Amino acid sequence: MYIEQRKTFLSRSRWATRFLNRRNLLKKAAYGVAGLTLGSSAEGRPSPIIDAHIHLFDTARPGGVPWPENSDAVLYQPALPGRYRTVTKGLGIVGAIAIEASPLATDNDWLLRVAGENPIIVGVVGDLVPSDPAYPGDLERLHTNPLFLGLRYGNLWNRNLLLDLQKAYFLDGLKLLAQAGLVFESANPDTDLIHALVNISEHVPDLRIVVDHLPHASVPAEKTANEEYWSELRTLSQNPRVFVKLSEIPVRVHGKLVIEPGNYKGSLDALWNIFGEDRVLFGSDWPNSDHIATYAQTFRIVREYISGKSTAAAEKFFWKNSFAAYRWRPRSANQTLPG
Repeated sequence: MYIEQRKTFLSRSRWATRFLNRRNLLKKAAYGVAGLTLGSSAEGRPSPIIDAHIHLFDTARPGGVPWPENSDAVLYQPALPGRYRTVTKGLGIVGAIAIEASPLATDNDWLLRVAGENPIIVGVVGDLVPSDPAYPGDLERLHTNPLFLGLRYGNLWNRNLLLDLQKAYFLDGLKLLAQAGLVFESANPDTDLIHALVNISEHVPDLRIVVDHLPHASVPAEKTANEEYWSELRTLSQNPRVFVKLSEIPVRVHGKLVIEPGNYKGSLDALWNIFGEDRVLFGSDWPNSDHIATYAQTFRIVREYISGKSTAAAEKFFWKNSFAAYRWRPRSANQTLPG
């Protein structure tokens, strides 16, 4: 049994090496012009802002969508790039990364198709199950599209990352992801998920990991568990390939949106101080964020917090760190690459 498993993994590894070379050629062909003409923002001009966490879906399509539910009066309407451009108008947002919002395999293709038709979307993080027998083939096929940046897996779609790590080939699948130069993104953090990410970071140290919604994590109140949680975050921070998204920041108290940025400073500083200005990035969580605040309100809270940082740190947070984490490529003249 072990020999057969080893043969399977080696076969997958050879595929990853061969496929990575082919995808790099495709990237060069797809982005060659942009790579030659785009650079750092000009002196005195505002830096571009990349929103590293939005969701796209079309509730009007035949058959509906897995999420949101049709009972959700706030979210159940089409969330497409045209509407996103409208809600972000005048805020300096020049691009976004679309994060999966469906466990349906076909929705990876739908998301890539929508992204391909809309240059404001600089990349897509899809949904794949690393232990699934179809995973290597699905990854290879999706990977031919330069907009495909990686996959998300965590506490959603009735999954549990900590338990699923024990499944055959799960870690092998993540090793293929790392060899292909793609990103692994977690979903909906809690103590178990952070523990799972520490395990992944140790077993697949070359894998780039993005932890989403960390300000919104369920942090244990009990002293020992709380200390362990923050200790594991510090352990994660020792891997320079681990990034965190300051997404799902706004909160309501007694039904009222908390606007004062000082109310957020302590919790955000705790994460900023652990991971440093090179590995935190901006994500709005639109349109899911509409349950709490409008896009403009969400962005205002984030901007007020970042205004206390240096200009260089703000550029990293809103722009450069998203490139370091996801390796997206510009699709329009205002989406410049660092350097």
